[in-house]
Amino acid sequence: MLSKRRETSIVEADALMPTKFGEFRIRAFRDPKNNKEHALLYLDNSDKIPIVRVHSECLTGDAFGSLRCDCGPQLETSMKEIQAHGSGAIVYLRQEGRGIGLYAKMQAYALQDIGFDTLDANLELGLPADARTYQIAAEMLKTIGYEELYLMTNNPEKRLQLQQNGINIKNRIPIIIVPSEHNISYLKTKASRMGHLLEV
Repeated sequence: MLSKRRETSIVEADALMPTKFGEFRIRAFRDPKNNKEHALLYLDNSDKIPIVRVHSECLTGDAFGSLRCDCGPQLETSMKEIQAHGSGAIVYLRQEGRGIGLYAKMQAYALQDIGFDTLDANLELGLPADARTYQIAAEMLKTIGYEELYLMTNNPEKRLQLQQNGINIKNRIPIIIVPSEHNISYLKTKASRMGHLLEV
């Protein structure tokens, strides 16, 4: 199924996708502003207020199982919770490394290896601490009629930007991942220096 949305001119492609957590539909988008391709994984059910997770791409955590972050476990937890709830979506944004890209993320990793935290590593490279934006996430959600939802996040900035772009957040659902020796410093930095709502 292909369509073109008037308000954003984002081109969509939609298909069924069975996963180990259950069956979803997956819808791909191409953002005309920067030509990036994003994905929306969702349940086609409007009987309940949906649970939504806005998840930024993390190749190392999502695909390779890296323990330096909590991204992979957050993604899997979200998929399980949405299936259990019976209504919801994951907005998967191609914003690797908090928006700085994979190459720069590896440069930041190298600085973290010698003692920089995740925020200072980005700044040392002359890059923003967090370059992500979420307007496209709101636009993607609206294509499936998700304008009122529960947001699964620890990041207040996601909630703020979605609300600024016309999404009614009924409530925030914390996403809690048990820390490990490999990501405890990463989580502490998110909590103490980046405003994430975490108790580490």
